[in-house]
Amino acid sequence: MVCGKGRYTLVKDVDEVENGVYDKPLPCFGCGIGWFSFLLGFVFPFLWYYATFLYFGNYYRKDPRERAGLAASAITAMGFSLLLLVIVVFWWL
Repeated sequence: MVCGKGRYTLVKDVDEVENGVYDKPLPCFGCGIGWFSFLLGFVFPFLWYYATFLYFGNYYRKDPRERAGLAASAITAMGFSLLLLVIVVFWWL
């Protein structure tokens, strides 16, 4: 191939695109287990505790995109636990 002025060389073909590790969609409708648990936890609070277990079990090391949602669920589970504690303590007073 002759390299001259004004000529371009094709470096990589469009059909040979390699998929990266994070190109695959997240589970649970594409929003991830953490955010799915966070949103559905307002209906079923047990899911916040499930996501907290996954967070402290380092589930996010499989896919770092899950970390924010799992952390949000863990924080919400802590707040919900404190709310339940306050309600129970004031109920018995």
